[in-house]
Amino acid sequence: MPQPPDPFAIHLSLGSEAETRALADRMAGLLGTGDTILLDGPIGAGKTAFARALIGAMRSRAGLPPEDVPSPTFTLVQVYQAGPVEIWHADLYRLSHPDEVIELGLDEAFGTALCLIEWPDRLGDLAPQGALRLALAPGAADDSREAVLSFADPAWSARLTTALAEMAADA
Repeated sequence: MPQPPDPFAIHLSLGSEAETRALADRMAGLLGTGDTILLDGPIGAGKTAFARALIGAMRSRAGLPPEDVPSPTFTLVQVYQAGPVEIWHADLYRLSHPDEVIELGLDEAFGTALCLIEWPDRLGDLAPQGALRLALAPGAADDSREAVLSFADPAWSARLTTALAEMAADA
């Protein structure tokens, strides 16, 4: 069943991979246990690159060394620690039915970890209601991306406004 459109959306043009990393760095400061980011976009849109940057930023903020962050395409889920926050990075591309999400333990992780979900359409009705959706698409230039942050929970508005204002001030 298709999800209804989220009532709030923020459109961003990310001119380079560095700007994508800057977005991930700013978002790392506002995310924690119980948050879910649904990463949408075609193959090559930058979903995994964003997740890598976010995981790296969260580990850095927790005073932890960098860690290799492979794509979870074949393992389906990779788990990382960032201080007190456990991060689940999932790539659901190969799943054929939402019931497989339960077999992976994602339904429980939604409440106990920060979850980064690539190919969230595979979740079906199991997608958390309060999730933040980040849709990425290739931009006009090679490393550029068009990004849309959308959400139904108005609490995301205040959280994102602060992070995006800081990012704009740094530009």
